[in-house]
Amino acid sequence: MKLELFTLSDFAADYAGKLSIIGIFDTLGAKQAPAIHPQCTVAAKMRFEKIEEGRKVVKISIADEDGKPALPAIECPIQVGMPPGAPSVSINVVLNIERLKLDRFGEFSIDLALDGRHEGSIPLYVRQIS
Repeated sequence: MKLELFTLSDFAADYAGKLSIIGIFDTLGAKQAPAIHPQCTVAAKMRFEKIEEGRKVVKISIADEDGKPALPAIECPIQVGMPPGAPSVSINVVLNIERLKLDRFGEFSIDLALDGRHEGSIPLYVRQIS
């Protein structure tokens, strides 16, 4: 599997294999902790080869700088199937998170694992604003 895209945004949707993403960000500003973001989306585009067909589990987790989970991990089962004659296939995963609550300021890591194997990370910074 090749992770072609992995991002945090205000909105994302998969329309018949087309991934639409609006408002990509990596920083949240809040006057006080906890910082609460009303709605956000983690989006990923993954490319699979023929030998990788079958059921897979995508796991998204968010952890603080010490590795402590910021919220329970989200698991999403997917089925990888190859269209006839295709050498590879891409699969989009869109996970909506409502009321993302981060208890403190600092750097967080959003991690993607496939079948228990870490495949990618993106940072999320929570900054205090006045």
